[in-house]
Amino acid sequence: MKPWDGRFKDKTLPLLDKFNASIYFDKELYKEDIEGSIAHCKMLVKQGIISEENGDKIINGLSQILKEIENGEFQFKVELEDIHMNIEARLIELIGEIGGKLHTARSRNDQVATDVKLYLKKKIVEIRGKLLQLLKVLVKKAEENLDVILPGFTHLQIAQPILLSHYFMAYFEMFKRDYKRLNDCLSRMDECPLGSGALAGTTFNIDRFYTSELLGFKKPTDNSLDSVSDRDFIVEFISASAIIMAHLSRISEEIILWNSQMFNFLDLPDSMCTGSSIMPQKKNPDVPELVRGKTGRVYGNLMNILTVLKGLPLAYNKDLQEDKEPLFDTVKTVLDCIGIMTEFIDKIKPNKEIMKYWADKGFSTATDIADYLVNRGIPFRNAHKITGSIVKYCIENSKSLDELSIEEFKNFSEKFDEDIFEFISLKNVINRRNSYGGTSIKQVIFQINEAKKFLTPK
Repeated sequence: MKPWDGRFKDKTLPLLDKFNASIYFDKELYKEDIEGSIAHCKMLVKQGIISEENGDKIINGLSQILKEIENGEFQFKVELEDIHMNIEARLIELIGEIGGKLHTARSRNDQVATDVKLYLKKKIVEIRGKLLQLLKVLVKKAEENLDVILPGFTHLQIAQPILLSHYFMAYFEMFKRDYKRLNDCLSRMDECPLGSGALAGTTFNIDRFYTSELLGFKKPTDNSLDSVSDRDFIVEFISASAIIMAHLSRISEEIILWNSQMFNFLDLPDSMCTGSSIMPQKKNPDVPELVRGKTGRVYGNLMNILTVLKGLPLAYNKDLQEDKEPLFDTVKTVLDCIGIMTEFIDKIKPNKEIMKYWADKGFSTATDIADYLVNRGIPFRNAHKITGSIVKYCIENSKSLDELSIEEFKNFSEKFDEDIFEFISLKNVINRRNSYGGTSIKQVIFQINEAKKFLTPK
């Protein structure tokens, strides 16, 4: 029996039953559906819409259904379309027609919106927990590598020397913003749609504030028409997830690059790499490669839900059934990727001497030579030109900056003195960058301490 059979004279085709059904994937929401139904039932009893006796029977029946599902004893039926109707049908089987009273003053439209919000609230808390673990690992890696200097890059060209700790703290800032974005998303979605009905509210004397309180929402939604058609919270969550994946993909790309023989900046853990079926020498960085690849899934999910909503008239339309698969896939992908990358990053080891060697190459201290001249009264643009000429000379003569003699320096400007060599030593170059947020050891330690404050439970 369909809940709308009274309107139709013909039975739906089996082909339509299969095409129309969402039970294949929305059974994921069984806990939230039962949780929402119990709260709705309690509210109906409180308001005198159903008796306390009937309310107890309904709640006991729903509790039994929960056990059946979790024990693998529940039979999901495609012809009942979705998780809501499967649970309701089983409830009526268990306690009789009293079970039909549960759907008083609600619709599947507000029911599914509530279920998805309950589900996503829990998942955001879980993802935030994973992000906190990643943030802690980044701080740990920063503390472990305060003495490691590597070349910083722009345009993938050696630019200026930085501390490896500064690099890890850069990603800390990215993932901290991700954590805050999830907080914002959670705050905005924390309103309960239940009681909005199909689109216009209900004629029954319900108490939506009580239902919201029971379900842990801060308040009920304000407009019934918007309540049942709103999927902004899914868009916002997947958007935030796409940014998380972008950050994971960026660090994955660098790990892959830095692990290559041409860089050899990092050693990767054997326990988290794979080999080749044909080339015995290979050690492949599969984890960051997969994370980089899975980023596209989440981007696709974002375009999916945006396209579903584009041009969709109010209020509920069946198109909205297509919101769940991209949401579920995004949740799983993000949780998996954050979890495995946290373990992976924790286990990588820098090749410190190779990093320092290349920080010394590529003329990474050229800007400091220009700064040296500026400190001696030469305008920066002139100092820049002089330094460029020095670099050109080094390239033509196969020399690095620290291999030049003081006489060679003076050929370009009489402002140079013996102290130029100490001025462009890597350690001094690093520690002079002491502006707020810079790469000096003092600033990086400050960043680490501020990060620890952020990670300390309030």
